[in-house]
Amino acid sequence: MASGHSIPSIEERFEFTSGAKRNLLIGGGVGLALVLLGAYLAANGGGGHEVAAHGAEHAAQAAGHAAAEHGGASHGAAAAEGHHAKSWVARIWANLWVNGVYFTGISVVGMFFISYNYLAQAGWSAVFKRVPEALPAFLPFSGAVLLITFFFGGHDLFHWTHEGLYEVGGAEYDAIIAGKKGYLNTPFFVGRLVLYFALWYGMWRVIRNLSLQEDEIGGTEFYEKSIRLGTAFLVVFGVTSSTSAWDFVMSIDTHWFSTMFGWYTLASWHVAGLAVITLTIVMLRERGYLRAVNSSHLRDLGKFIFAFSIFWTYVWFAQFLLIYYANLPEETIYFIERFRGHGGFYKAPFFITLFLNFFFPFLVLMTRDSKFTHSILKVACWSVIIGHYFDFYTNIMPGSVGASGELGPLEWGFFLVFLCAFAYSIASQLEKANLIPRNHPMLEESLHHDIA
Repeated sequence: MASGHSIPSIEERFEFTSGAKRNLLIGGGVGLALVLLGAYLAANGGGGHEVAAHGAEHAAQAAGHAAAEHGGASHGAAAAEGHHAKSWVARIWANLWVNGVYFTGISVVGMFFISYNYLAQAGWSAVFKRVPEALPAFLPFSGAVLLITFFFGGHDLFHWTHEGLYEVGGAEYDAIIAGKKGYLNTPFFVGRLVLYFALWYGMWRVIRNLSLQEDEIGGTEFYEKSIRLGTAFLVVFGVTSSTSAWDFVMSIDTHWFSTMFGWYTLASWHVAGLAVITLTIVMLRERGYLRAVNSSHLRDLGKFIFAFSIFWTYVWFAQFLLIYYANLPEETIYFIERFRGHGGFYKAPFFITLFLNFFFPFLVLMTRDSKFTHSILKVACWSVIIGHYFDFYTNIMPGSVGASGELGPLEWGFFLVFLCAFAYSIASQLEKANLIPRNHPMLEESLHHDIA
């Protein structure tokens, strides 16, 4: 950038056009239509995998138990039909949970990104900080989805919500799950869920308001307050990113645990959030916005995605290696379920996750020039965004719906609905303030960011 930049030259207002709104609403409508189609097919046995694996295995068991217990074939048939009905409904709840957890993570990573940049007093990111700053606005929506899903579908998704597991001497008693009752119980779980979103969204609202006030008034007072608040958020997120990962994902496989899981989930959320930030910046630049963002900014963002894709893979492998190297056969069930369990259905998503999240972005972003080339960045970002959806899918689905899991219209419909809603939320926030924080103390440094 030229050295003589004056304030009027960095005035940029994003316009969320009626055409863009219409396109996102159409996209959401298409997603909703796919959800309805998928639900109809699932309810009527249209899912081949569900009928072959889940229907044959579990409905037969339910029918057998009911027939033996009540002494009639009609009771067995009714039980089998009831179980089939439960399985497709559980699949709807599971899809809501997968997308709710995934987009919650991407949203809160916007706050995470600006917080560690404040703590480091980094200047390079000031020019585009409005983009990560816009992400957490989606938290109330995703939080409401998770809360509603837990209240209405939690019994289907979380085995630990079944009361019989805690009755000593009962037919369903499970000593391992009963031993975790102090942590895994509905009031405490719901309390933690509400606390996570209250803290994340509340701290974002404060830092967002400080940023907007800085735009109007100037000075360094708001910047210094933001550093303190960002530092406090990092402490909060350091704890809640792990505990929320245990609650949202790991508690579904109640018997299994991993000491790496908090890091693993944070790595997945973080790199997906970085991909969303980068993709949004690239798309804005292609529409004539963020002209002050140069190739050095893009190259640094590309380096972030490249580096944290490798970090995610490191944590992925470390989790696998710890179980193998420490000789913990009781923990291998997590991987066995995804390799051989449930008719082998989850094996493909398991390896697709590795390809989209490591091999593809690693190879595509390896060269220097690729990290600031729009077309390559867009391909790499979409690979990471879709790849980490697969990551959460393979983490959540086997333990929640088992053999009735599929990758059909229902799954892609929900993903499209959430994606369009998330994009709508981001665009709405970008419209509310100048795209470039005109009075940010580090703006001049950011305008002249050059790593060539």
